[in-house]
Amino acid sequence: MKSPASATGLTADEAAARLAQYGPNTVAERSVTGWSVLVRQFRSPLLVLLVVAAALSTATGGVADSAIIAVLVALGVGLGFLDEFRSERAVAALHASLEHRTVVRRDGQAHRIDVRGVVPGDVLELRMGDIVPADGNVLESNELECDEAVLTGESLPAEKAPGDTVSMGTVVHQGFAVVEVSATGAHTAFGHIAAGLSERQAPTRFQIGLHSFSSLLAKVALALTSTILVVNLLLHRPPLEALMFSLAIAIGITPQLLPAVVSTALSVGSRHLAARKVLVKRMVAIEDLGNIQVLFTDKTGTLTEGTIRFDSAIDDRGEDDPQVLLYGLLCDEATHDGDGTLVGGPLDVALFGSPAAPLDQVAAHARLASEPFDHERQMSSVLVRTPDGTPLLVVKGAPEAVMARCATTGPAAAITLEQLFNEGKRVVAVASRVLDRPERDDGRLLSTDDECDLRLAGFLTFADPPRADAGASLARLRELGIDVKIITGDNGTVAATVCRQLGLEVHGTLTGAQIETLDDAALAVAIPTTTIFSRVGPTQKSRIVNVARSSGDDVAFLGDGVNDAVALHAADVGISVQGATDVARDAADIVLLDKDLGVLADGVMEGRRTFANTLKYVLMATSSNFGNMFSAAGASLFLGFLPMLPSQVLLNNLLYDVGQLSIPTDHVDPETTARPAAWDISFVRRFMLTFGPVSSLFDFLTFWVMLQVLHAGHEEFRTGWFVESLATQTLVVFLIRTRRIPFIRSRPSPLMLVLPSTCALIGAVLPFTPLAGPLGFTALPLRFFLILLGMVGTYLCLVEITKARFYAKVGRTYVTVRSGEERHEHKVRRRARPFVQHTGPTSRLQRRGGTGVA
Repeated sequence: MKSPASATGLTADEAAARLAQYGPNTVAERSVTGWSVLVRQFRSPLLVLLVVAAALSTATGGVADSAIIAVLVALGVGLGFLDEFRSERAVAALHASLEHRTVVRRDGQAHRIDVRGVVPGDVLELRMGDIVPADGNVLESNELECDEAVLTGESLPAEKAPGDTVSMGTVVHQGFAVVEVSATGAHTAFGHIAAGLSERQAPTRFQIGLHSFSSLLAKVALALTSTILVVNLLLHRPPLEALMFSLAIAIGITPQLLPAVVSTALSVGSRHLAARKVLVKRMVAIEDLGNIQVLFTDKTGTLTEGTIRFDSAIDDRGEDDPQVLLYGLLCDEATHDGDGTLVGGPLDVALFGSPAAPLDQVAAHARLASEPFDHERQMSSVLVRTPDGTPLLVVKGAPEAVMARCATTGPAAAITLEQLFNEGKRVVAVASRVLDRPERDDGRLLSTDDECDLRLAGFLTFADPPRADAGASLARLRELGIDVKIITGDNGTVAATVCRQLGLEVHGTLTGAQIETLDDAALAVAIPTTTIFSRVGPTQKSRIVNVARSSGDDVAFLGDGVNDAVALHAADVGISVQGATDVARDAADIVLLDKDLGVLADGVMEGRRTFANTLKYVLMATSSNFGNMFSAAGASLFLGFLPMLPSQVLLNNLLYDVGQLSIPTDHVDPETTARPAAWDISFVRRFMLTFGPVSSLFDFLTFWVMLQVLHAGHEEFRTGWFVESLATQTLVVFLIRTRRIPFIRSRPSPLMLVLPSTCALIGAVLPFTPLAGPLGFTALPLRFFLILLGMVGTYLCLVEITKARFYAKVGRTYVTVRSGEERHEHKVRRRARPFVQHTGPTSRLQRRGGTGVA
């Protein structure tokens, strides 16, 4: 629309009227409806299998089968719905709490408002790092460049001049602009694109692991059920009965409640993390948080207090010099917003807000032109007219960059600078020169080309002391097996000083300039032996993260600035903080309410606990289900009848799964969370092939007891095996859940203790209830239960022995150990701690790594 607004902006009344006319400036409200969450529960292929089985049962008069399948469906869908709906609402609330603000001119004054209140005709002030909140036309600009990759896919920023348009969702890469809004919300170019897209994100490593596990079970189920069906048909069993039995076996071998268990585990984990001031924007990132091996983090506010204050203004010999402070203020980019708050870079705000700032002298200088700071030049400059009329160029920025533009610098300057760095001070260099030709041939008063032949005035120093708790947090992360590396725009010597003060051993430092000389292969070799990456820009940050990931490490990146957004998106887990820039919070998976590595360590521990409990269910499901269904397949070969009715197979699986719903609440052994862990399908397969046959061995022993000792008929046989199989596969969870000696050195949670035991007891009591007849059960003699007690006790002892031997063998597997600039694989014997196995480089979606879990 055409707006009558001038550069002073709308009045408050005009803005309110337009907000009522055009609505809030949002592309789409993040709404959560129970119906949409419920519909998603029915997208599982396993659910389709259950529904088909229920339909066949109903059609053939199998009322009991249909009822049990209906309970399985209701339980899986109901639990999944409740946890996902609660999680979705929590995430929606989180998104609502992460408010985005922009500077808008109203009634002739600048105000910071929520971007949802921006209306057509508003006049915005945009600075480096801002997300453009609406489509608009540039009225004024100074070296404005916008990153438009979100719309065009173009990686290089686009230059913008007065008269050009800017689009919602793009990011101000550098410079300053005054923009008049032309369209908001769904009427913007970004809104039109977003309207045709669903909010789909790339799968996390945890989701990829779940998919691999599901594929493994699908192959096993297909092979086993097909064999059973063919065998039963060859034995001339009724085709429909054989088909239903095969479907029951297929259902029995698949963990129907895995989605519900995963959803419950993630929901429990997210609530625990929220209590620890860690907000999860994407629930499935919880497990990946627990698996990180390398953490790249910035220095300011993480290792230091983050409250930067101006310290001193000195000449190149280290002597106090008021002129250096004046020059620094002339080039300062901090400004007051409409509320009187200083806004700008932290160093600029600290300098401008210093009590020592001679603001009256600054006001005596007329600013003619300026070149804003950008990460490539690492400096900013301003052209002023001094009180005596002299055109003076003042440059301020990174000492290395500024001194490289000076005509000469004496040895005293280098000595002074090195001493400041060794003291851990943040240093900004200031230089100047009289601009002999104040107006350029192209009509511009100032250009970056003028930043040459400078005279060094001196240095501005800033203090940002280390956090009191950072040393303990770093030590804790080190104990968790996480390699912490610093990525900073500051000088490497300053960062190294801070690291040493906090007890973080510095193995090496790479500068952004040095990184540019390395190809990806050389950088991959250098990363493990480098602790500090200094003077790096946004593209270098993301490159470091990508190269580290391609080497096989699970990588997290913690950042809060606009130049961190690409690296946050590239990492396995992007972590930002509540006070971060809008673009950084949008790119992150996890937001810390407190920028504290100790809080992050809590999050890592919770992620590992959640992953460990999820893997417990996976190991239980593969070993017990596989063992019992293999027994059913074997029994059908030599018995003249089905070893268990389809309804009994389904009921057995239902009671077993209900008992496992307590796993997300279970305690986790300390050694399980001591090191990063990740999916290893080969480990799951070995576990299944080791413990499954042990379960089958006792099933076949039960068959022998029922046929040779008790001389059981069809109903007694099925009843006896039902009771025995449910007892063994349900109670064995107390052994599988830990590598330690159960109950003595590792105690389950109260719910974990009660629920599986109750399900086993229900299975033993069912044959004596009125439900026995409809379910095909019959009462068993007392001596069966006496034999059963002995068999269950023997089975659990054998499983414990097998477990000890299995993990002793697993402990001898190869583990990767960094040494110098190479990776070496060593055989080790470890019984009491998880292992991480690396096998070779893979793509982003197929990471290497795996664990055995206690």
